[in-house]
Amino acid sequence: MSDQIKISIQHLYKIFGDDPETALEHVKAGVNKTDLLEQYGHVLGLQDINVDIADGQITVIMGLSGSGKSTLIRHLNRLIEPTAGDVLVDGNNVIGYDEDALRRLRRENMSMVFQKFALLPHRTIAENAAMPLVVRGEDKSTALTEASKWLARVGLQGNDNQHPHQLSGGMQQRVGIARALTSNSDIMLMDEAFSALDPLIRTDMQDLLLELQQELHKTIVFITHDLDEALKLADHLVILKDGYTVQQGEPQEILLRPNDPYIIDFISDINRARVLRVRSVMKHTREAIDGPVAGDVDEDTNLESVIAASDGDTDLVYRVVRDGEQIGVISMRTLVKALVPTSAAEGGVRGNY
Repeated sequence: MSDQIKISIQHLYKIFGDDPETALEHVKAGVNKTDLLEQYGHVLGLQDINVDIADGQITVIMGLSGSGKSTLIRHLNRLIEPTAGDVLVDGNNVIGYDEDALRRLRRENMSMVFQKFALLPHRTIAENAAMPLVVRGEDKSTALTEASKWLARVGLQGNDNQHPHQLSGGMQQRVGIARALTSNSDIMLMDEAFSALDPLIRTDMQDLLLELQQELHKTIVFITHDLDEALKLADHLVILKDGYTVQQGEPQEILLRPNDPYIIDFISDINRARVLRVRSVMKHTREAIDGPVAGDVDEDTNLESVIAASDGDTDLVYRVVRDGEQIGVISMRTLVKALVPTSAAEGGVRGNY
């Protein structure tokens, strides 16, 4: 997994209204979103956003409706112009691009997967998937061949000549993903891409995305309002509220160490055993364990699986391994303590173990 920064969002502000520059001065002076609207008639979309998006990773931006997440993703390809700030892609400031450079960015470097699929109803599935290459000027036959390859890769082989209305919602979204992959762009922007799907289909699409990512290592920016989805997909999680960043970091770290009551409320109903991984709560050590060992567990095993293997015995200790080598130790007592939500732990529940 790369630590190289692919996209760097720096001090980004977006204010909607007739005089955003003057409104920006009020925001920088401490006026919040509610007061900006009530007193000055402007809407604060984004406030001083600073996010580094790593190459080859999935960065998930989440928040409730009105948090600014969809506004933010549209700044990356400048579908929305910022009031202030910079967006660097491979070190180049997108905000300074002219129309030609911006067109190349959208055609060659960034693809987008939409919530509502955005398929052309009069075109076949293959023609829809081939569209990025056709727009780029590629030979139509070559584009269709490439599109057919990616349609098969997302499980739609044999559907090339069908039209969107003949497919289910989940199948249509697979076409959207195939279209993004056909473009061969190294950045994929996914704005609430799975939120219109039924729960089971949504889970299938999440699994498909993770499977493709294991192979392709795209830089993916994924927007969602669903915390379970965010925790499942994210390498890096950014949580927005009222246009500003409340907390960002590795999802396991945020779950274990929320830094704001807003985050605590967000995670209060999460099944921590299903989400937390052994690596997040283990003791890091390569030294031999003094005493009986119940077995080995992989560092990425979730706590629910370890609980099932232990049959509820809190006296057991497991060796934590990566590629067959010990990297830590986890006791069932430590594991159980990690399942106590932060707010409960602060109330003293943790001390009962």
